[in-house]
Amino acid sequence: MAENTAQADGSRSAEIADLLVGAVDLHCHSGPAAFPRRLDHYEAMMDAAEAKFAGVLYKDHFYPGMAHAILLEKLFPDTGVRLYSGVALNNASGGINPHAVDHAVKLGGKIVWMPTFAAANHIEKSASETKNYPKSPNPMLPPIPLTVLDENDRLTRETNEVLDVIAAGDIILAGGHLNVHEQKIMFAEAKRRGVRKMLVNHPTYVIGCSDEDMLELARMGVFLEHSICMLIDCKGRKHSPDEVAHIIRLVGADSTVLGSDLGLVGMPRPVEGYREIVGTLLDLQFSHSEIRKLVGGNAQSLL
Repeated sequence: MAENTAQADGSRSAEIADLLVGAVDLHCHSGPAAFPRRLDHYEAMMDAAEAKFAGVLYKDHFYPGMAHAILLEKLFPDTGVRLYSGVALNNASGGINPHAVDHAVKLGGKIVWMPTFAAANHIEKSASETKNYPKSPNPMLPPIPLTVLDENDRLTRETNEVLDVIAAGDIILAGGHLNVHEQKIMFAEAKRRGVRKMLVNHPTYVIGCSDEDMLELARMGVFLEHSICMLIDCKGRKHSPDEVAHIIRLVGADSTVLGSDLGLVGMPRPVEGYREIVGTLLDLQFSHSEIRKLVGGNAQSLL
């Protein structure tokens, strides 16, 4: 029996490993960073190379990571992993700043995240949903709340300028931590202005999406990016396996991306998170073709 169990475990591990070949993580929180990180960009790259990922996109809330990506690819050209990054429009980047976005595009950035930690929505929820977010060991200046809407519930001039730069660069517009009301207005206008690649980050957490909201966004052509750290057995878990099945099947594998959102101290490493969620998806009877879309195919199409 022990031998049969070992064979089954080995077969299962091999199946998961095969499904991760070509995976792409659009949400890797490796360091260096102002917040404590479990691993740095080099280690994240090497973990991904060992698992035969096709790409890793570094996300920091306060600085663009394209320079790190470029240098690491040059120093280690044979990993088989493409490295990417983008810019988060928090206060450190000048807020909703078209100049920061233009620079990101010119340096090869692939994504723009609307405000995250500096989003008014994130700050408003600091006593509830976001109260356990990581803190810098050295206290940072308090964030200035940011929104994409003016007092008339219309997009600000700066936001429209940012959308135009994203459209011209044909890169990804991500909603960051704006609330769902802001994001719906923004994505509708972004689509009108020619933005083709759109993404909602962890729609069921902080953003405030209901099932109907997620369906509406998917119908607009927006991908729903669910954070693996919220779907697996770790301290960040927000959804049971049955809930995982529901939120993916709600809009379908064709409109869903799974990004790790991992790298924090006390959490699994990003690739470990991918291994666990693939196991969960197999238990939930997702097909191999669906899983490959969720962990790599859809992300690759956005890149």
